[in-house]
Amino acid sequence: MVSRKDTDYLLERHILHSLSLQFVVNFSSYKHVLDIGTGGGFPGIPLAIMFPETQFYLVDSIGKKIKVVQELSQSLGLHNVVATQQRAESFSEKVDLVVSRAVARTAKLEAWSKGKFKGKPRFAFLKGGDLLEEIEEARLRYSISPIHQYINLPFFETKAIVHYNVSTS
Repeated sequence: MVSRKDTDYLLERHILHSLSLQFVVNFSSYKHVLDIGTGGGFPGIPLAIMFPETQFYLVDSIGKKIKVVQELSQSLGLHNVVATQQRAESFSEKVDLVVSRAVARTAKLEAWSKGKFKGKPRFAFLKGGDLLEEIEEARLRYSISPIHQYINLPFFETKAIVHYNVSTS
């Protein structure tokens, strides 16, 4: 969700941040993407706008957040978004990729995603801060791509994309 005091930074801190995933993920090569803990629809809604041929599943356990996401995706005419109130563990569709934005530690996101992939697991998470310890406790070997190498704005100096086995071409 976007706090009222953060609306002045909506473009930079939410939309642009969400879209930064495309620097390491070729979304056109994925048919089904799960956004765990979507909150107010980030990163799922901006990505769904940019990649209309990809189906995005946005899940969050908080009903009022999902209601806002459903209304927003409907008002934008997004036919490639399915937003549901549920915990990630109970999501039953098979997907090609899991994305998330500052929801939980990487190991927990891995656990919540177990059994949800059509093929090999593929992850791309928007994270901030010191990530080395968090990445070490994860089961898979992740790459870290600092966002400031793509977007030269102060907000992105401490932000990164943590990714595993994603297509970048």
